[in-house]
Amino acid sequence: MSEAIGIVVVAAGQGSRFRQVAGADKDKLLADCTGRDGAVRSVIEQVLVNLPASLGRRVLVTTEDRPQVIRMAQAYGFEIVLIESAGMGDSIAAGVTACPELDGWLIVLGDMPFILPSSIDQVLTGIADDCVSVPVHEGTFGHPVGFGRHFGPGLMALSGDHGAKPLFAQGRVVEVAVDDPGVLWDVDVPEKLIFK
Repeated sequence: MSEAIGIVVVAAGQGSRFRQVAGADKDKLLADCTGRDGAVRSVIEQVLVNLPASLGRRVLVTTEDRPQVIRMAQAYGFEIVLIESAGMGDSIAAGVTACPELDGWLIVLGDMPFILPSSIDQVLTGIADDCVSVPVHEGTFGHPVGFGRHFGPGLMALSGDHGAKPLFAQGRVVEVAVDDPGVLWDVDVPEKLIFK
């Protein structure tokens, strides 16, 4: 079924907590970090490089004031959806609306550069029409999250800053146990650029 699964990378948030510490002009998506493969790349490139190239439909949702993020995503074969709101719900809705014909969507956060590709593959395997596939590390739900076709209308109806967690109640949740703290690690402040 993975041929009909799309990737939606949510990268519209302004990272205000990061900017409070690093400086107002510092975009966390462009900050350098050393990936788990040892290579130094920007946060957003680490996210993109970890995603499976086999999934043909790839969408990145961001704001127009991020030309470097846009160019990077295009280099990795992503189509760009520009939105004005930085809200998580608005971003997910815009990304899924760009490819509503799919059988499922993998929702990826643009500030989570340390997720192992193997964890992403495991989440993809759990996606089915009426299922939410979510990685679980040491009892805590992480990212990315996969949604089957049944959730399309709900995903497209999201708005504001609320994510998709309320939709979990509308279907079966497949908990994918992973030995990967990267599924819980988002870069919300500069010290989180170093993975330990």
